[in-house]
Amino acid sequence: MRLNRYMPGMSRDLIPPSPSETDYAASHAAPELAAPDEPLGLFAQWLSEAREKEPNDPNAMCLATVDAGGIPDARMVLLKDFDAEGFVFFTNLESAKGGQLVAAPKAALLFHWKSLRRQVRVRGAVTPVSAEEADAYFATRARPAQIGAWASAQSRPLPSRLALEKAVAEQGLRFGLGAVPRPPHWSGFRVAPERIEFWRDRPFRLHERILYAREAGEGAWAVSRRFP
Repeated sequence: MRLNRYMPGMSRDLIPPSPSETDYAASHAAPELAAPDEPLGLFAQWLSEAREKEPNDPNAMCLATVDAGGIPDARMVLLKDFDAEGFVFFTNLESAKGGQLVAAPKAALLFHWKSLRRQVRVRGAVTPVSAEEADAYFATRARPAQIGAWASAQSRPLPSRLALEKAVAEQGLRFGLGAVPRPPHWSGFRVAPERIEFWRDRPFRLHERILYAREAGEGAWAVSRRFP
């Protein structure tokens, strides 16, 4: 096993070494990435390709927020919708991320499609989705997931797995065979993009980066290429 001499301690056995010139030479350099006037079409194309290549959750994205002390926080969530108005995901509003987004309604998203060697970064203001949107999406969830939304006090201390299973059973009995309504503490957020950056792997770390930017999520997009 080739060791990376820049990594101290046991990490040298865990972290792969940087690619050699031979490794890079074996990779294929695709033609330069075209930059259309607006980013959503390109995002839709990349997401479609990710659906064909990624083994799990091509719509997974890292959501970054800040807490009350200004310390960044990040976690993976699932994109459930996107259009010109923004990128939508759903969560427990009483969770850590829910509280952080209410207190500081700005966020960053990161899509990383390892199989394609691509990523997309999004930054912008955050607004709640409408009750109608939240109801419509909640109705599409599997019944056990609907019951789980009622049972889980997300982000708060859990005394044991048994306590969670008990809460799920209690909520299951509560609703019986009837429809499960959306909990009042469960809804969604929309990130209105002000900056969207597309990144594509190229040999020797000479990657491609295309940045789309606009003011307050309105108006035409300014497009620029960035050094890797």
